[in-house]
Amino acid sequence: MSKSKRLMELMMTVNRKRRFKVRELADEFGVSTRTILRDLQELSELGVPLYSEVGPHGGYQVIRERVLPPIAFTEGEAAAMFFAVHSLRHYASLPFEAESASALKKFYLNMPGDIRERIDSMKDRVDFLIPKRRGDTPCLPMLLDAAICGKVLVIEYGAKGQEAERRRIKPVSLYANDGFWYCTAYCYLREGYRVFRCDRIRAAAYDDAASDMMAPLDPEQVRLDREAAEPKDPVRLRAKLSRVGVQRCESEHWLAPMLKVGEDGGGTIDAVVPRSEIPFFAEFFIALGNEVILKEPDELKDAVRRKLVELMDRYR
Repeated sequence: MSKSKRLMELMMTVNRKRRFKVRELADEFGVSTRTILRDLQELSELGVPLYSEVGPHGGYQVIRERVLPPIAFTEGEAAAMFFAVHSLRHYASLPFEAESASALKKFYLNMPGDIRERIDSMKDRVDFLIPKRRGDTPCLPMLLDAAICGKVLVIEYGAKGQEAERRRIKPVSLYANDGFWYCTAYCYLREGYRVFRCDRIRAAAYDDAASDMMAPLDPEQVRLDREAAEPKDPVRLRAKLSRVGVQRCESEHWLAPMLKVGEDGGGTIDAVVPRSEIPFFAEFFIALGNEVILKEPDELKDAVRRKLVELMDRYR
C-alpha cells in the first residue's frame, strides 16, 4: 500500500475508532509501530486533533471534533455546496453559525482559481432572499443539542415588552420560516407539544435534575401526534381561496396541512381549530383581502368585521 493511500485510510480509521493504540494500528495496516507513529505525526500536522496518554492503559484518541478525509468534488458539485452554505448568510442567527462560516471559507480558499472566478460571477446573479429580522436567537445551539440528545431545558420565554414566563421543555426539532427560527418541543407546563419562536427564548439552561429519561422524541411521530390531537374548545373553519390566495397560503408552514388545492389552482380550507385562535385567523384573513371568502364560523366573521371597523375608525 502506498504511503498516501495508507494515510488516507489511517485518517478514516482513527476518526471511526476515536480511541486506539499504536500496536493495534500497526497490526491492522501491516507496518511497524515506528511507521504508524510517523504517520500519526503527519496526520496531526494536517489538522487531525490527536491526544496521547502514557501508561499501561494509555493510547491515542481523537479530541474535539473529527476531521473528515479529503473528498473530491466536480465543478458543479463544488458550486452547489458553496451556494448551499452561502444561502444561509441572510439569517441573523444560525445554530452552527461559526462552523458554517469556517466551512465556507475553507471550501472557497481551496478551490482552483478558475472555479473561484466562476463562483464570484455567480454570486452577483444568484441569491436566496428571506425577510431580514431584528434580534438574535442566541439559544439556537443549545436547542439543537437538546433536540438531538433528548435533553430537557428550562427557558425564559416571552415576546418583547412582555414579562417572560418560565417553561420546562423538551425540544424535538428546529425549523426556519419567513426569517424566523421555531422550535417544536414538549412543554411540561402545557402538557403537550408547542411551537416556540426562538427569538423569544431569552435564556435557556439544561435541567440537570430532570428525571425524564425518555429517548429523544422522533420528529415525525410528534407531527402525527399533533395532527391527531383534538384542539381544545374546537370550532370548524371553512374558507374558499382564489389561485392567488392559495399561493399566499402555501408559503405559511402552519397552514399547508389544512389546504386543499383544486385543478384550477384555487383551493379550500376545511379544518377544526381552537376557538382561542379566532383573533389570529381574523387578522390573517383580513390580510388576504379579496383572495378569500370566509364560510364559517360566524364568530370569525364577526371578529373580521370588528377589526375592519377599528381600522376604518383609525383612518377617519
